Parts: sequence; structure tokens; C-alpha cells
Amino acid sequence: MAQLLGLTLLSIFVTGILIVPFIDFLYKIKLRRRDQKTLDAFEKPTPLFDKYNAWKVGTPFGGGLLIIVVVSVLSLWSYGIFNVKPHFWEVFVILFTFFSFGLLGLYDDAKKLVGGKGVFFGIRIRYKFLIQCALGLIIAWILYSQLGYSFIFIRGVGLADLGFLYIAFAAFVIVSFTNAFNIADGLDGLASGLLLICLGAFLAISSTQLDQTLGMFIAILMGSLSAFLYFNIYKARIWLGDVGSMSLGAILGVVGLLTGKTIALAVIGGFFILEIGSSLIQIFGKKFLKRKLLPAAPLHLLLLQRGWDEPKIVMRAWLVGFLFAVLGLYIAFIE
Repeated sequence: MAQLLGLTLLSIFVTGILIVPFIDFLYKIKLRRRDQKTLDAFEKPTPLFDKYNAWKVGTPFGGGLLIIVVVSVLSLWSYGIFNVKPHFWEVFVILFTFFSFGLLGLYDDAKKLVGGKGVFFGIRIRYKFLIQCALGLIIAWILYSQLGYSFIFIRGVGLADLGFLYIAFAAFVIVSFTNAFNIADGLDGLASGLLLICLGAFLAISSTQLDQTLGMFIAILMGSLSAFLYFNIYKARIWLGDVGSMSLGAILGVVGLLTGKTIALAVIGGFFILEIGSSLIQIFGKKFLKRKLLPAAPLHLLLLQRGWDEPKIVMRAWLVGFLFAVLGLYIAFIE
């Protein structure tokens, strides 16, 4: 555990040193939020979201890129310096998830620089979702074929062998958390703070499983995320951007799958489930009932509409996230 804490502190230090020059770099390349029209799942404007976030125009985004680079480099370095012999495919799954979903998010961020114009820009939301599914299936196939994952544990039932169906199940988990995290990343510090809580729970789980590879990665990611969060809380000086929200959402799903605690994952990441669940309810209403079932969605936007201040929503979400994490840990340890 001392080794893991040392890696967390090192990651905090490295990210903390690099983040201010990185923010300056984002300003220099003008990767900043513009006065824009945000689109919903039906590619229609969401004026309510833009109304409550109009004052954030000019804030740079893309902080997830720094986190990906720092965590990847420090993880590979730590495996060598501490003479850890990780399973090749476990490391590959982690880094492939990080970089592939990060690249997809980076494309979205770069698109904002040109306003979605040009031959290679303007990808539709449905096609982006299909790419996510394809990446999720690749990762799930590796988990199944190379790492031997095919079981889920259901209390009262025991181990359920899904066989080849595990690939579809794992892909669903990865894509779901990718989009849930992306949806939750709408308020300063909300998604990154919740993820930090979730990772703390999974660090405890991986430590009991003696999975050094995963434990060291989580510890380093927690450190980098902590340094980022210092600059991401209200009023934020930098945001994750899609490069961060997609990669970190996907990696949360993969971490849960690698620990084998998928039921606990759904509970530990409970606030993300609430966020995407409220969005799905709204989508269902618009698609099939031709009306809104909620005044606004996702959940954090609904609370904004009801008059809650942004810091109040974020801090109470962290508290709810902590309670979910404790409950998820309890479930994980009695499984």
C-alpha cells in the first residue's frame, strides 16, 4: 500500500507541475469553449444547457489529454522500476481503452476548433456511437479471449458463465459508462470528482485481489486526476474535454470488468447511472411519447433548472457518490 500511495503522490506532483503550462498551451492553440449550440441525442439544440453554461465561454478544454499521457508514461515506468511483470493483455486493454476512446474524444474536441466544417469533420452522433460500440467490442473480445473473462457473480445465484455473450455484455458496460461519464461532465468538478471517489473504491478492491498491475494504474490515475481536479473545481480553469470524458468513462468500465465486480461497478458508479438514466428517460419520452417526461435532463441540468447553485449540486453529488462507493464496496466484499 505504501508503494501505491507513493505513486499517487508522484502522479500528483508530475501533473501539478505540467498542468499550468498545459493550460497556457490550450489558450495558445485556442482550444477553448466557444459560443455554441449544444446538440442532444437527436442532434437538436439544447438551449437550456447553453443558457446555464454561457458564462463558461473562453474556458480551455482538453485536460484529459494531459491525464492520458502522464498516467500512461508513469504506469509503464512504474512497472519497470518496481520490477512488476504485468500480463501483457491486461496492460494492452488498459492502454488501448485509454488511447482509442481518447482519440475519438480528441476528434470531437478538434472539431470544435473548425466549427464542424471540412471534409473530415462533422461526424454525426449516431456514427460516433457506432465507433464506441466497435471499440467496446474489441476490448470485450480481448477480455474474453486473451484474459479469460466470461463469468459474472450474482449473489444468491453464484457464478454465471455467459460464454461468448460476455463480449456483448462487456461492450455494453464500457459504452454505457463512456456515455454516462460524458453526460455527467457538464458541471465544474462533477465528473472528475465522482471518478476519483469511484477509483478509491476500486483501489481497495484491487488491493485485496493482489492485482499489482491494475492497482498501480489506479493509484497513478487517482494522483493525476487529483491534481487536475484542483484546477477543475468551480470556477474551472480547465475542463477534461471529450478526449478526457470518453477515455475516463471507458476506463472506469474496464476497471470494473477487470476486477470482476460488475454488480459493484453499477453501484459504485451509481451517480453516473442516475445521470444517463435520466437522459434515457427523456429520450424515450421524446422518441415514443413525443413529449418530455422530465422538465430537463440529465439530472444535474434538472437541478440547475430548479435553482440549485452549481457548487451545491457538485458537492452533494460527491456526497451521494461517496455513499454509493461505500455500498458498492460492501457488495464487492460480501460477494
